[in-house]
Amino acid sequence: MHSTQAGEPISQRPLRLWPGVAVVALQWLLRFVVPVFVPAAIAIGYIAGLAGGLAVMVWWAFFSRAPKVERWGGIGLMIVAIAGATRIIDKSIATGMMGMMFFLHVTPVLSLAFVVWAVATRRLADGPRRAWMVAAVLAACLGWAPLRTSGITGDGASQFVWRWEKTPEERLVALAEVKPAVAAEERRENPPVAAAVEKAPAVAAAPVGVEKAAEWPGFRGPNRDGVMGGVRVETNWAVARPAELWRRPVGPGWSSFAVRGDLFYTQEQRGPDEVVACYRTSTGEPVWMHRDAARFWESNAGAGPRGTPTLSGGRVYTFGATGIVNALNAADGAVIWTRNAGADTGVKIPDWGFASSPLVVGDLVVVAASGVLVAYDRATGAQRWLGPGGGSGYSSPHLATLGGVAQVLLLNGGGVLSVAPSDGKMLWEHKWKGDGIVQPGFAADGDVLIGTGSGIGSESGLRRIAVTHGAGAWSTEARWTTAGLKPYYNDFVVYDGHAYGFDGSLLACVDLQDGKRQWKGGRYGHGQLVLLREQGLLLVLSEEGELALVKAEAGQFTEVARIPALKGKTWNHPVLAGDRLLVRNGEEMAAFRVTLAGR
Repeated sequence: MHSTQAGEPISQRPLRLWPGVAVVALQWLLRFVVPVFVPAAIAIGYIAGLAGGLAVMVWWAFFSRAPKVERWGGIGLMIVAIAGATRIIDKSIATGMMGMMFFLHVTPVLSLAFVVWAVATRRLADGPRRAWMVAAVLAACLGWAPLRTSGITGDGASQFVWRWEKTPEERLVALAEVKPAVAAEERRENPPVAAAVEKAPAVAAAPVGVEKAAEWPGFRGPNRDGVMGGVRVETNWAVARPAELWRRPVGPGWSSFAVRGDLFYTQEQRGPDEVVACYRTSTGEPVWMHRDAARFWESNAGAGPRGTPTLSGGRVYTFGATGIVNALNAADGAVIWTRNAGADTGVKIPDWGFASSPLVVGDLVVVAASGVLVAYDRATGAQRWLGPGGGSGYSSPHLATLGGVAQVLLLNGGGVLSVAPSDGKMLWEHKWKGDGIVQPGFAADGDVLIGTGSGIGSESGLRRIAVTHGAGAWSTEARWTTAGLKPYYNDFVVYDGHAYGFDGSLLACVDLQDGKRQWKGGRYGHGQLVLLREQGLLLVLSEEGELALVKAEAGQFTEVARIPALKGKTWNHPVLAGDRLLVRNGEEMAAFRVTLAGR
C-alpha cells in the first residue's frame, strides 16, 4: 500500500471487509442478543464469542488482502494486548474461573473493535492507520482495567461494577464497630438470652438426631427435604401482604438459617473472619458472633461460607468454606470443640469451597468434605470414622431409612453413595456422573431421586433409583432418567407423586411414575424453594430476590402471588418458621410476618 502526494492511500487490492463484518455481526447476535431472550443459550453465546474471535483472526490473516505486516502484526498485537491486560485487571476478573471468563468477555469486544478499525480506517495512510489499530486493540483489552466483578448469575452472566466501588462487605465491616459481637462477659451476665433458647416452643416430631425444639433445625428443615408442615398461610398477598419486620446488612455467604424460638443462626464473612452469628428473629438484632480467622473467596460466587448451621441439643454445629467444623453453645457461642475436616480427610478446598451442612445422627456429627464423609463424636469432637470417597461434590449428608435400615446418603461427582451411620462403611453406591450439589429426594415407595444440572462434563437431569436389600447385599437399579428437570444447585421438592424444582431459570414439574415433565413455567432465575405441605404450595425465592407462591399442582403452572423481598443476587434457601419468613443473600437479610390462614 502506498500514499499519494495528497496523503490518500493507493491499493491495488482493496481490503476485503465483508467477511469480518459478517462474522462480528453473527458473533454479537449469538453472544449478547439471543441470551436476552433465551437465558439458557448463554453457553452457546460464549462459544460463539470465542469461535467468532478465531474466525476474525483467520479472515484477517488469510482473506482480508491487508499488507503482510498489518496482517501478522495485528494478530501479534492482539495476543500481546490480551496477555498484558491479564496483568493489570482486577483479581476478581483475572483469577479462578473468571480468568477463563475474561477471554470469553474480551474476545467479542476485541473482535468488534478490530473490525470497526479496519472499516473506519481503510482509506487512511499507512502510518495513521496502524496507529489507530494499536489504539483500538489496546482500548478493547485494557479498557477492562477500571472494572471488577461481583460474581456471576446462575446463567453464567458476569456482574461487572466499577473497580473503585466499595463492596457490600467492605461497607458492612466499616459499620461493624457500631454493633460488634456481644462480649463473652456480657453474654454470661444476660440470662434472658439463654432462657430464650431453653424455652423455645417445640414443633412436630423430627427424625432421630435432630433437635425437636427447633422450628427449623438446619439446612432445608427437619428432614432436609425443604418441606414445611403444619402451617397454612394466606395466599392473597394483595390483601394479606407479608409484613416486613426488619431488614439489615449481612456479610457475604450462601448460608441459610437455623431457627429456634426467637433466635436464628447463620454464617457469613466479615473481612478476614468467617463468622457464625446468632440474631433475634423478632428484631434482627445480633445476640452473639463467633469468629474464625479464615476467609474463602472465589471469583464466581464471591466470599464467605456456603454451609448452614445445624441446631441440636442446645448446640449449633457449623462447617465453614475452608473446612472448619465448630460445635458452639447455642446460647452464647462459646466453643465446645473445633476440627478441620479438610485436614482430617486430606481433601483440598474445592473450587467453590466446602459447602456441606453438618448432619447430627445420634451421638455423631457428620460432614461431607467435597464428596468424602467424616464423622465426629458429638460430645468431644473426636473423629469416629472416615467414609469412602466417590468424587468431589458440594452436597450435604442426608439421613434416610431404606429397607428398614437407617443410612447416610451423599451425592458426589460419581453419583450417590450410602454408608452405615455407626461406622461409615459403604452399604451401596450408584454410579452416575454429575455435579454432586443438590440433596437427594425420595418417592413414596422409598425410591431415591438424584439430580444434576450443570451439564459440564457430566450428566444432566433427574434419575429415579430403586434400592433393594436382599441376600446380605444391596443393589440399585435406575428406573428412569429424564431431562425434564435438571436441578443444578437449586434443590427440588417432592409432593403428591411429583417433583418440583428449577430447570435452569424456570420451574418445572415431573411425574415420578415415568419421569415425564408435566409443565415448565415462571421465570425466577436460579432461586430456591420450600414446599408448604398442608396447602400444596411452593414458596419460591427468586435469584432476583422476589418471593412468590406457586401451586404444587401437576396440571399446570400457576403463580398465586409475588412480591419483592431482597435486592441483589439471591441463592440462599428461604425459611418459614411459624409465621416468620426469613430470607437473605450475600448482602442483606430480612424477616417478614406472614398471615396464617384461619387467624
